[in-house]
Amino acid sequence: MNYLVWLGQPICQEVSLTGGKAANLGKLAARYPVPPGFCLTTQAHSRWGGEDGAEFRDLLATAYTELAERTQTPLPRVAVRSSALGEDSHDASFAGQYETFLNVQGVEALADAVLRCWEMARSERVAVYQQQQNGTAESRTTENRVAVLVQALVPADSSFVAFSADPISGERGRVVINANWGLGESVVSGLATPDAYAVDKAGGALLSQTIGAKECMTVVSEEGVRTVAVPRFLRARPALNETQVAAVAALATKLESEMGWPVDIEGAFQGETLYLLQCRPISTLMG
Repeated sequence: MNYLVWLGQPICQEVSLTGGKAANLGKLAARYPVPPGFCLTTQAHSRWGGEDGAEFRDLLATAYTELAERTQTPLPRVAVRSSALGEDSHDASFAGQYETFLNVQGVEALADAVLRCWEMARSERVAVYQQQQNGTAESRTTENRVAVLVQALVPADSSFVAFSADPISGERGRVVINANWGLGESVVSGLATPDAYAVDKAGGALLSQTIGAKECMTVVSEEGVRTVAVPRFLRARPALNETQVAAVAALATKLESEMGWPVDIEGAFQGETLYLLQCRPISTLMG
């Protein structure tokens, strides 16, 4: 049985073990700036489920210690995300259906976050979404196994969501980017009006830039994360500079070519360092 695998290992690309989110990142981790991490597999979910036993905690403790060595941090802060079968696929993104826990630190807190991710797999919200996607509730018995992705947390200065094709118009010749200060939760959840950029895919020219209101942002705190007001002097400033916009557009374009389909990516900048946090198909793309 494979209860735990690391991003970058070939086995991590097996969707039946690691779910869509982790499998996509697993394919890219060795060659792209993906934060280090590991995945508790669907077999781990089947083995322990809601059980909080010694064997489960020993497995987590060993992996957490290795992550500390890889990041050269005694107690690394991590992001814990569900990675379900069928998630981040061409047919369904499952965006917002499963749990995400940010700025988790220590084995006890990590174990609690993993168990809560598994618990969410049994929620009515997920069941209804699955039934809507599959047209039947029968598939829930096989599709509710959930892997859990654990990655080193990027304390982002700014974050973005980028599409290698316009998800609204279906235009394939441009990269569309939304960005805000802080962690990416304020962008993906719609809490704030982000900056919006459009970049010509072929030539890399900036086609348009709209500075959003950026009313709030998500930041790391001692209690986990919290939403705070964006300082007024930052609201009028672009969350991404020209060099960063160009780097995001180039990354989205390259990933589209490698994956073989238009991509929806999430990422972050810590200083000028770009990190890739998620890559999935644009499931709502028109045309």
